[in-house]
Amino acid sequence: MGQRNKLNRFAQIKSFTNVFELDGKELLDKDFRLKGKWNRDFFNNDYPITLELGCGKGEYTVGLARRYSEKNFIGIDIKGERMWKGAKYALENQLSNVVFVRMRIEFIERLFGLREIQEIWVTFPDPYPKKPSNRLLSSKFLNRYKNIMIPDGLIHLKTDSQHLHGYTCAILKKNGIIPEIATRDLYSASQKHDEIMTLKTHYEKIFLAENKPITYLRFLLGGVDSFIETTKPWADYV
Repeated sequence: MGQRNKLNRFAQIKSFTNVFELDGKELLDKDFRLKGKWNRDFFNNDYPITLELGCGKGEYTVGLARRYSEKNFIGIDIKGERMWKGAKYALENQLSNVVFVRMRIEFIERLFGLREIQEIWVTFPDPYPKKPSNRLLSSKFLNRYKNIMIPDGLIHLKTDSQHLHGYTCAILKKNGIIPEIATRDLYSASQKHDEIMTLKTHYEKIFLAENKPITYLRFLLGGVDSFIETTKPWADYV
């Protein structure tokens, strides 16, 4: 994308009624005004809320919102020019159960209150091979999610990184969680799930065209007081 197009999208997104751009410096000191109040003050309903973290162009955020009108969906990413596409589509198609937030995910506890979130999708995140604490399924982030999710909150991970898949399996095992689904090659798996198979992100389509296997994990977050980090070397997560 050219620099002019990026600048145009940045300008347009500031006028979108379904996008919030939050300043990390402000979130260091205070909570976002909708924390604990998303249903009452934004969505105007009591439907459960699902997050897509690192939402990119918002394919899952929008795709799930179209399928499940009785649920609310929030896509979060730091890249505004990416989420422009999903936000624009949601506005043009009058999807009132969709909103996007531009911010760093480490501030997520400033955004949501206790038990405000039911479900989280993490779709093709950066695997951070040399920075384990930055992985969106590290113990640091799982503890943050635990503080905003219902006790049996559901988390999904889709990635092309076999290492990240193995790492997340190791984290879950370390903390006594058995995944509901764990496959290293989703599209050759015998168990098929419509929303997992038919919704594809921009990057997923690229990886499939390159014949890279897509991994998938689904697990319940409840039952852990505080997540403990795994200490296995990165190379062992295969």
